[in-house]
Amino acid sequence: MARPREFDTDAALDGAINVFSGHGYEGSSAQMLVDAMGIGRQSLYAAFGDKWQLYCAAVRRYGMGECAAHIDALRSGPRAIDGIGAMLRRVVKTADRPCLGVGSIYEFGVSEPDLQEINGLLAKSLRVAIAARIRDAQREGDVAAGLDPEATSEFLIANIAGIRVAGRGGAARAALARLSDMAMRALR
Repeated sequence: MARPREFDTDAALDGAINVFSGHGYEGSSAQMLVDAMGIGRQSLYAAFGDKWQLYCAAVRRYGMGECAAHIDALRSGPRAIDGIGAMLRRVVKTADRPCLGVGSIYEFGVSEPDLQEINGLLAKSLRVAIAARIRDAQREGDVAAGLDPEATSEFLIANIAGIRVAGRGGAARAALARLSDMAMRALR
């Protein structure tokens, strides 16, 4: 009979997220992962399979958390435009931290089907949520009526990725805030 797990799977995944975010898939060794996860190699393989399956689980967990945080920000504020601004300000505030979602796209693009599926589903849910808030903001008169909500959603997601890259590259918070402000002005 198999022994029950003696560790918190979510906490272990959070440790893996930290390693993969900072070092990428290729730059993360098994030893780095078990050290950060606080588990032994045997437990890593028993719980997650191989390094690739662990990476996919980490990207999924990270992405779900980020999407939820973006959606929470989108829903904040008395008007839809306030939520859109809150989402962008959140990105500016956290842009100096590694983003596993953006990092996984840099490292693999669309070359890995399982990762493409994970990132595709997460991106779709975020695009749908942003497009809905764009429509709300258009009804409220805060976003130009002529903007296509889906294209505008893709524009904002591209800006989020750009802000994260600039932040990781050392851009000052004031410069990142200006990028966010420019994106907001483009909506008017």
